[in-house]
Amino acid sequence: MNFLRKKKNLTLVLGGTGKTGRRVAERLKSKGHEVRVGSRSAVPSFDWDNEKGWDAALKDVTAVYITYAPDLAMPGAPDAIQAFVDLAKRRGVKRLVLLSGRGEEEAQACERIVQSAGLEWTIVRASWFNQNFSEGAFIDMVLGGTITLPAGDQVEPFVDVDDIADVAVAALSEDHHNGQIYEVTGPRLMTIADVAADLSRATGREINYVDVPHEAFVGEVANSGAPKDVVWMLDYLFSTVLDGRNAYLTDGVQRALGRPPKDFADYARDVAATGAWKTAA
Repeated sequence: MNFLRKKKNLTLVLGGTGKTGRRVAERLKSKGHEVRVGSRSAVPSFDWDNEKGWDAALKDVTAVYITYAPDLAMPGAPDAIQAFVDLAKRRGVKRLVLLSGRGEEEAQACERIVQSAGLEWTIVRASWFNQNFSEGAFIDMVLGGTITLPAGDQVEPFVDVDDIADVAVAALSEDHHNGQIYEVTGPRLMTIADVAADLSRATGREINYVDVPHEAFVGEVANSGAPKDVVWMLDYLFSTVLDGRNAYLTDGVQRALGRPPKDFADYARDVAATGAWKTAA
């Protein structure tokens, strides 16, 4: 019997207003599943920094989609994940699906916590998101026509968050994904120059890539008033993760869904059609 079709099952989607969480919640609801969104603005609210509120968010929950903001690589993340998983188990949760990061030792420590909990589990281990250029930190660069990042000519298999959400929903709602690690990537290794070229074609205007020194980039982000955790995360990603360790493709989307992942060029075309990258005349 399908796990979430059993009577009285409720899925808690943490980060339910974020890039993947929002999509996971929407997809589950469209399939008729009962969903509780876990976010600071939800009722009951969920905040990783307020453990006292977790119990209310977990009431009657049988499955959880776990995302940790801003990233599992953050100091303190394993302790938070351990505390949450322990509480979830005590409250009767049966299934955990964790969004993790490729090439991050800290994130894989969190994976081991989920795997050793004695519950049904699936790991969705993702590379960098396409949507960073339309919903995240880099959209203003796209709008301004210049992507200024300390990425050199390193390649990354950017993955679409719609693919991540589809894999997560499958893992939450179908039994045969239990015990699987799905390392998900897009179908192509891309430099940021490749990204800029695809965005130029999709938007019909020139978008350039300018490689900048790492320290200058981090300093500019800090001076812009970005939150400290965002500054830390970008520093970590460009100094540690973007070093070639993830410069290979995987078959996670194909294994989980039976179809290939979405290409960045198709993502760019679809977003451009929405007008998200249109600039004032």
